[in-house]
Amino acid sequence: MSSKQWIQKTNAIGIIASAGRYGGTYAHKDIAIEFCAWLSPEFKLLLIREFQRLKQIEAENKNEEWDLKRVLTKVNYRNGSNGFYLQTLHEQPCF
Repeated sequence: MSSKQWIQKTNAIGIIASAGRYGGTYAHKDIAIEFCAWLSPEFKLLLIREFQRLKQIEAENKNEEWDLKRVLTKVNYRNGSNGFYLQTLHEQPCF
């Protein structure tokens, strides 16, 4: 059974088959990646490792952003506290 016949019989969505010059079978990227993973266990393992690597980088970036926000909050708190402290010192009457 050709891919075109299979698409017509199953009413497949996300796969297109065309004949003639520049023809071929095209699939949505998710379907194509899953098909490649089915064809090659090495490719699937490569995908898993790459996904894990990218998630690790994402987690490290989030931690850096969180730490930066934490430091900025600390500095702003100190500045605000010092300003309040200095203002209250000036408002107190001198004896």
